[in-house]
Amino acid sequence: MTVQETLWQSVCELADLEEGWGRSVVLQGEVVALFRCAGHIYALDGMDPVAGVAVMALGLVGDCQGEPMVASPIYKQRYSLRDGHCFDNPSLHLKSWPVRIEGGRISLAHPLSC
Repeated sequence: MTVQETLWQSVCELADLEEGWGRSVVLQGEVVALFRCAGHIYALDGMDPVAGVAVMALGLVGDCQGEPMVASPIYKQRYSLRDGHCFDNPSLHLKSWPVRIEGGRISLAHPLSC
């Protein structure tokens, strides 16, 4: 039987992430797009599911129906920063990661199999 535990991995300084902009980091071989928006930090899959390239951190951050979102810089699909659902196409989704901030550093959670 496999037990799932959560491992928190520090990925960058909070000060390195500018308000309204994205930044790419690599977590366990996956590209993750970090966003700082209205006092919150969000982490989504950095790969655009339509284009298949790691460009989501370059997307335009904004608001859609009162929810923070990022628009793909290539094909312009809009994704929720909260949970990664696509506003424009329900079959598209970006994975999201839990985020925590400790001592001025951003950490992301990922499962660790034991």
